[in-house]
Amino acid sequence: MDERFVDLRSTKNPKARIKMLSGHFATKNSHVNTYIDMSTVKTRHNNARETARTLADEYITNTMVDTIVCMKNTEVIGTFMAEHLADASNMSMSAGNNISVVTPEFDATGQILFRDNNQRMIEGKQVLILTDSMATGSLTMQAIESVLYYGGTVCGICAVFSAISKVAGMEVKTIFTGSDLPDYHVYNAHECPLCRENHRLDGLINSFGYVRL
Repeated sequence: MDERFVDLRSTKNPKARIKMLSGHFATKNSHVNTYIDMSTVKTRHNNARETARTLADEYITNTMVDTIVCMKNTEVIGTFMAEHLADASNMSMSAGNNISVVTPEFDATGQILFRDNNQRMIEGKQVLILTDSMATGSLTMQAIESVLYYGGTVCGICAVFSAISKVAGMEVKTIFTGSDLPDYHVYNAHECPLCRENHRLDGLINSFGYVRL
């Protein structure tokens, strides 16, 4: 791990821990000046469980959840969220539900789809969309449209980190916000000031992490 990474712990739950690296990075939809590493909360079961509890607490008493759609490799967090939401001891609205945890597929054009065997977990269901981070919300918007297309109802949107507060008019529940990373900036790839200043890209980012250039 690059020694330049800086730890950031949540005030809501210190075990919900992410790492940051300043630089010039390109995503599919934008350029950013900070890479946010989610590997700890997405892969280590203890950190994932605590992250899931913190996110799930936003929905315990006010939202019925039948299905969690996991974007960007958040299945471990999603599974712990389902367990927490379905726990009858939490006085949860979803107590006793056999909550489905599903991952969408992308076709050759980048459109989100659900295979026939998974469509029953979307159609007529209260669907919570979970992702690791949101810079522009474009991928989450795709997920919303897909859930609606397959006959589901989006009952919530949550992320470990989000630079935006709403998507499609719905509030994003999150652990880390832009106020936790005040120097974090998202740029249109064609209007990036770092590019204009001839700063080379330090790396490429996707849901699996980053690759140095």
